[in-house]
Parts: sequence; structure tokens; C-alpha cells
Amino acid sequence: MRLPARLCPRPRILFVGINPSLTSARVGHHFAGPGNPFYRLLRAAGFVPEPFTFVDDVRLPDFGLALTNIAERATREASELTAEDYARGRRRLARTIATIQPAVVAFVGSTAYRQFVGRSATGGPGPKPERIGGAAVFVVPNPSGRNAAYPGFADKLVWYRRLRRWAERPHAPRAR
Repeated sequence: MRLPARLCPRPRILFVGINPSLTSARVGHHFAGPGNPFYRLLRAAGFVPEPFTFVDDVRLPDFGLALTNIAERATREASELTAEDYARGRRRLARTIATIQPAVVAFVGSTAYRQFVGRSATGGPGPKPERIGGAAVFVVPNPSGRNAAYPGFADKLVWYRRLRRWAERPHAPRAR
């Protein structure tokens, strides 16, 4: 089952995950794994004005936010993805970015970022030097509880708040 992206024209931020979990694919909503804090992070960082759960992902465009994945195939773990999954995903994501023209592309995790821009991409979370179709680029930690580098909610929240503040600056102009 294919999990539809949550898109809108010219979003403030397009969040790009790695791929859907089996749970997300089954229920039809992004970041639906038990205990996944993605929507709590969005709320706590000030991206959305009210509490959200995975069933609210369809409302993200109402707040100028969009959400997709670099790979469409649902898996138990990202390590199950193939080079072809990522190659197809890079082409599709480039078309999506060109079509919806986000101001910022925020990769949810360094893996998604490296798979799109190339394995030589360096660094962890934060702003990146690349521009994709005119969009500024930022990486936030993957919200998964398996993310050993950022094990707690507070560790991840720092970067989601930094993204919100950074995306509001003039150096991250909306694509034309």
C-alpha cells in the first residue's frame, strides 16, 4: 500500500522522511508508529498551534507544512530499502519539490538527507549549504526512539525549534 504524501502549493516547510513504517502504511498516516514523537515535536516547536497525532497529518497543509518520504516502500526498518528504492525516490522527490516549491526542505534524519544529496554529504542536524529547486535545506533528527544520537524528546526538540526559527529568517527565501 502506498502512503500518500501530504502536500500543498508553496509550503513553508516540506518535511522529508526516509520511508513509511509498516504501521504507517497500514493505517494510512505518516509517523504512526507507537510512541513516535514527530507530531509532539511539531507542536512543542511551534509549527502547529494545537496537539496533533498521526491522524492529523492530513491537516499539515493547513499550517503551510507538507510531508513526504524519499522512498515510498514501507518497511520494518530503513535498512531494508534498496538502491533502486532510493533512486526512484530521488527522482520523485525532485519532481515534487519543483512542483510545490517549498521555502525549506527539512530532511527528517541524516539518512534521508544523505540519500538525496549524496553520501558525501556531511554533518548532523542543522542548516545545509545546498539549495534544492530554490529551497533552503535543513536536517532535523529522526524522531524514532531508535535514534541513539538523539535519544530523548528534549534532545530532538532543540533542533525542531532551531528549524522553526531558522526558516523564519530572510536567508531561507521561498522558491520562485
